[in-house]
Amino acid sequence: MIGVGKAKQYANVLDKPLSRGRQEVSLSAFAFLFSELVQYNQTQVDNIAELERRLEDAGYAVGARVLELLCHREKGNRRENRLLDILLFIHSTVWKVLFGKVADSLERGTEHEDEYMISEKELLVNRFISVPKDMGAFNCGAFVAGIVRGVLENAGFPAVVTAHFVPIEGQQRPRTTILIKFAEEVLQREARFG
Repeated sequence: MIGVGKAKQYANVLDKPLSRGRQEVSLSAFAFLFSELVQYNQTQVDNIAELERRLEDAGYAVGARVLELLCHREKGNRRENRLLDILLFIHSTVWKVLFGKVADSLERGTEHEDEYMISEKELLVNRFISVPKDMGAFNCGAFVAGIVRGVLENAGFPAVVTAHFVPIEGQQRPRTTILIKFAEEVLQREARFG
């Protein structure tokens, strides 16, 4: 930048502040990188369940880092300690940072009180992936399920998080639902403090 002044130089990348900076990533770059992640992991496994588990593990690492970054930026290093607060944090703040918008819905399960669902009509990671017929119901949403699990577990809310397709009448593509089933200890803690 000519004529703007001298930019501040940092001796080390660790000295740079964690300020917001530029927040957008090229959609085509993300789609290419994610496609490569899926293809690489596909060559390393024998079945769909193992492929989804590997994508979930990759997402878990992202979720842990996203939690740390957002807690530092948005909350002054404070973390949510209530179940509903952490779910709303994921549904709104985390989703908006990762996907540019709030998730379509956050619902509590009707049959089990320990289950919650985050639904997305068209999940970004499923938008550009075409699944061959021989792979059946392979869902790249496992990566996002891993992100959600990474955020939850690192915030102190252990849970089993899975991604599922839910058909929508009259539409070609199903919506993706991230199903969150909390560990019994989370519900007991909520009952004590709730």
